[in-house]
Amino acid sequence: MTVHADDIEHETPAAPATPTTAPSPIAVPVPAIASAAPVAPTPKELRTMFASFPTGVTAVAALVDGVPVGLAANSFTSVSLEPALVSVCADLKSSTWPILRGRPRLGISILAAEHEAACLRLASRSGDRFAGLDVRASADGAVFVEGAGAWIECSLEAEYPAGDHEILLLRVHDIGADPDVAPLVFHRSAFRNLGRQE
Repeated sequence: MTVHADDIEHETPAAPATPTTAPSPIAVPVPAIASAAPVAPTPKELRTMFASFPTGVTAVAALVDGVPVGLAANSFTSVSLEPALVSVCADLKSSTWPILRGRPRLGISILAAEHEAACLRLASRSGDRFAGLDVRASADGAVFVEGAGAWIECSLEAEYPAGDHEILLLRVHDIGADPDVAPLVFHRSAFRNLGRQE
């Protein structure tokens, strides 16, 4: 309940009290907390911690000499609505990103639950990553995985060094989505299936 000034009963002011000396503050001992010098987490510990955060999985792909080339990335994130921007991260050791870097358009497919095997192929370091995978290409060479929950046609806006990765800022040119498609989710180093959400 809110109390207002008009609700308070008014009384005749009392005579000023005789000033008294304020009591001395009582010192309360605070126990010392033993602290050790912070230890930086190891890469293995960081990987385990990062794996606690569930993410979607994307395929980033384009046509190179008429052949689809791509990689899997779970570091996709939205960045801005105006202008429309998204980003992914590329490992500095990636042999695929240097090939994709110069493409005029890139396709990002947000993979569906049924794409688990396809994702493993896209993440492999050898073999045909698109073997048995249905894809389509835009007029400008962006490649999309059929059956994906959403797709984005974009171009490279900027690159930013970030430790052992590069942050790729991408400008969005076209999009599409199928709300009935269940997403592929990566959590604790394993694929998860959320199923269809009603």
